[in-house]
Formats: sequence, structure tokens, C-alpha cells
Amino acid sequence: MPDLLSRILGRKESLLHADMANHRAQLAATIARSRILVTGAAGSIGSAFVEQLVDFAPAALHLVDPSENNLVELVRTLRSSDRTIPDDFRTWAIGMGTREFSHFLAAAQPYDTVVNFAALKHVRSERDPLTLMRLIHTNIFALHDMLEHLSRTPPQRCFSVSSDKAVNPENAMGASKAFMEAILWHHAGRMSCTSARFANVAFSDGSLLHGFVSRWQKGQPLSAPEDVRRYFISQQEAGQLCLLACFLGNNRELFIPRLNPAADLHSFAEIAQLFLAAKGCRPRLCHSEAEAKARAREMRQPTQAGASGPQEWPCYFSRSDTSGEKMVEVFFADHEPVDFGRYQALGVIAQPSFAGSPAVEAALAQLRRIRQSDTWQCAEMIEALQQVVPSLRHAPMEKNLDQKM
Repeated sequence: MPDLLSRILGRKESLLHADMANHRAQLAATIARSRILVTGAAGSIGSAFVEQLVDFAPAALHLVDPSENNLVELVRTLRSSDRTIPDDFRTWAIGMGTREFSHFLAAAQPYDTVVNFAALKHVRSERDPLTLMRLIHTNIFALHDMLEHLSRTPPQRCFSVSSDKAVNPENAMGASKAFMEAILWHHAGRMSCTSARFANVAFSDGSLLHGFVSRWQKGQPLSAPEDVRRYFISQQEAGQLCLLACFLGNNRELFIPRLNPAADLHSFAEIAQLFLAAKGCRPRLCHSEAEAKARAREMRQPTQAGASGPQEWPCYFSRSDTSGEKMVEVFFADHEPVDFGRYQALGVIAQPSFAGSPAVEAALAQLRRIRQSDTWQCAEMIEALQQVVPSLRHAPMEKNLDQKM
């Protein structure tokens, strides 16, 4: 995987290698002897953040994540490494925004830093009102309710991760992350709040690239849009970006990676071909999903693959035709000034655009009324999101991602 990752990213060392080296002493001074809570700690980005955080010797590190299995694996990774784990190290397999989490917060001693990675991150989450409401509950309500509780004894800093999809969003997931940013700025008068937007995290759980690995292992065809382009960063880089934004950012600052569109934007179809090349294989381009699956069945026959494995792999690359898919992501809106002088590979947006607390409170109230009603409609929830995120351009299409390979 490291060689493949280098091919995809176009670099052999972390994008943030110099920035981490230049600011390591400052990070150490800020983190050392701090009490830190991390929610959503066992996901791809959260775990990368935690693995690097422990090197700075926090006094207490408490991890919360509803995925029991991922949380256990993160603990095993930390305990099996050469890292020094804080004496006050504990985990809870509970979800943010639940009754269990409310009891947890009520019993917890105050924290110096609270870091949130809990989120639903798939565009396909808007396909039905039930899943969309869960996305809104996780990405918006849960963070708001946690910050309301924390404001009684505010931490020194609070960080919640955002997404490049929050900029001029074309889907409800992106709008929910833009709303999440607004929730942070809404509470920024009572505690220091920061965030970060960044690119697709290569091979993170649930990502299309992670799916390529699974399709390879299962002998299934690769499928990808040929016209959708994305920036990519590694899980290590995602963790480092969040470390810098959380512990070095000033109140109401948002960090973004400094990437070059000419060199760093890739289509998913290009990534699929790089993936196959790393496996010593060529793509066999198919004209339909049915043809790709038929070729995969042939390939799985022992006489077809040969002793050294297949030389060609069935692929179906098509133009995007599903709801909410943006052709190209960006990290900042035209009206957001970015300071690219503070760090070598990062930009900082100070005082990001904010609809204002009255709009946030009105939209929250509307969403709560919808949640308490007997029937839920996606259109009603989208309308409430647009009160805070007027740039949301939502154009539902007949097909969603669950209807494609």
C-alpha cells in the first residue's frame, strides 16, 4: 500500500512534514499534561489523529466511538506500539448524541480539549428521510448538544472536523458539514472553536478507494465515475492537519490543505488504473455493469486466471448520473480570504462565513419540529438546512449511489 499511496498522492513524505517539524515544540507545549476527549475516535481520521496525539504526552486521553470493534482495534494498535500511553487512558463504545453520551458528559470531569470526528460522511445518506434524519442528528444535533453542555465548564479549545464538500454544497451531506461549521461559530463566543476542511482520505473506511481493495480481494469488478475528480491525502496527513488546526488554530479559524489542481486532482477512474498497475494488472474496460460482472465471473475460473493471477481486471467507468455528486471539490468559497503565509502546506481561513446565530437557532428549531413530527420529508429537511446554508444547490436525480456497483 505505501508504494501505491505514493503514486496516488505524488509524494513520498507527508504533505505536512515540514509544518509538523516546524511546529512540533509548540504542539508539545500545548498538548502536554492536557485532558483530552476525542469523539468518533476509532474512524479512519480519528484513529490517525489519536495515534499521533499520544506522542505529545497528554495527561488524560478519553476516546468515545459507537463502533466497538474499531475501538478495540485502536486500543490494540496503541498498546502494541512503542508509544507511551497516558495513565489516564479510557474508552467508551457509545455514540455521541445518545442518552448514554449525555450520562457520560454529566459524570465527566472538565476537559482542556474536546475533539470531534463523529459524522455520517456519505452522499448516499440523503437517499431517504430516515437516513437523512440520522445524518442531521449525528452531524448537527449531536455536536450542538455537546457544545451546549460543555459551555457550562468550557474547555480551552474545541475542534470538529469538516469537509471540502461543505463549500457550495450540492448534497445534504455537504450542507450538514457546513451547518456543523456554523454550530461551531455559534458557540465560539464561549470557547475557542476551530475546524478543518480537507480532501478525500485515501483508503479510509467506506471510501471508493477502500472499496477497490475489497473488490480486488473478492474478485469483483472495479466501478468508478470517469468525470468526477478529487484531491487525496493520506490518513497520516489527515491526522496531522487536525492536530495543527486543533491545537494551534485561533478561535473561529478553519484550516485547509494547500494542493495544486494541476498536479493533485485525479478522477476515480485514474485512481482505479493506478491501483491495478500496483497489482501488476491492466484494466479491461467494459461497456456496462453486466459485462463487467460477466468478465469477473470468467476471471474467477481457475483456468482463466493462471498461476500468477489475472493480467486484466474488468472495470466499468461511466459518467456520473447520481444525486449529489460534485464534479470537482474546492476548499474555500470565493468570498473566504485564505492566509497561505502561516504554514508551508496549509491555508487558514480566519472568521469563515457564518449565517449568524439567529439563523442557526431558527433552523435548529425547525429541524427539531420535523424530527418530532409523525412524518418526515427530505424536502422539508433540505429547506431547513438552506436557512443556514443558502449556497446549497440540491438537485435530486432519479438514481442514487446504492443503485450502482
